[in-house]
Amino acid sequence: MTDAIDFNQLDQYLSQHVPEFHGLRHVEKFPDGQSNPTYKIQADSGVYVVRMQPTGDLLKSAHAVDREYRVMAALANTDVPVPDVLHLCEDRNVFGRLFFVMRFEPGRVLWNPQLPQFSAADRTALYAEMNRVLATLHNVDINAVGLSEFGRPGNYYQRQIERWTKQYQLSETESVVAMDELISWLPDNMPDDDGQISLIHGDYRIDNIMFSAHGTDAIALLDWELSTLGHPYADLAYQCMQWQLATDAVVPGLAGVNRGALGIPDERAYVELYCQHRGLSEIPHWSFYLAFSFFRFAAIVQGVKKRALDGNASNPKALAYGELVPVLSALGCRALNEG
Repeated sequence: MTDAIDFNQLDQYLSQHVPEFHGLRHVEKFPDGQSNPTYKIQADSGVYVVRMQPTGDLLKSAHAVDREYRVMAALANTDVPVPDVLHLCEDRNVFGRLFFVMRFEPGRVLWNPQLPQFSAADRTALYAEMNRVLATLHNVDINAVGLSEFGRPGNYYQRQIERWTKQYQLSETESVVAMDELISWLPDNMPDDDGQISLIHGDYRIDNIMFSAHGTDAIALLDWELSTLGHPYADLAYQCMQWQLATDAVVPGLAGVNRGALGIPDERAYVELYCQHRGLSEIPHWSFYLAFSFFRFAAIVQGVKKRALDGNASNPKALAYGELVPVLSALGCRALNEG
């Protein structure tokens, strides 16, 4: 076992707090995931997943597994595909950190956005499914699912720029000129608040969606740690960053790829499909939304790098993720210039 999890203690706790659980047999840590250590739990009663906060000192509001649990529980009876969550442990005396339990979903996570193992038709279907799920999420009635107080009031982008500027500066390890430029430019160039408020995922990427084992249907949207109430275009622009990332980056992208030949829509077509799903005519100020997304992702991976340097990272590739900071911030500045 890693991260000092006691097998017998885990068996006893889950047997007491998850009604159906009994007979822990095996615990395996998933190798991927940057933020919260996640474990596959095999027991006589079935297969489960335990998702925990990491050890060590944590930045305020980071690693919010309790928020992940709450939002997935709220979405259980909606058209947004989420895992079946079973229990949240908020007692830090158990393992020294918060964690929750959900049922294991047998499916596949697709790490390469080029989808090399699929036909062109299947690639088109998979990207269309991602688009549909995102629009479905943004159409959720937050009052009906009990999430009307899941985020703070006020201008979402103002809050987020302030938050991630602080988070970035707390974890900064060296000066990055492009990040300084974004930190200076973004607060003074926010579009007027148009009043749109949706439940947003906060980390909407292809590798945070589990698809069915033998088809193109999404069966579980994962990794809700950064979810909140906010502006829906933040999720859309965040996913569209992948169109500009290099194919060999630690977070691989689609830059330079002949997307038409592969059956993958370009950024414009993807945005237009999203607008069709949500009944929108256009998305103004797109360059701002894209630049903000690059800035925010750069701040996130800077935190990953800092945790790696401090010895608290969950993923062995954490330092490589941190090297994305100058790349992402430069792409953010390019979005501003092109806009």
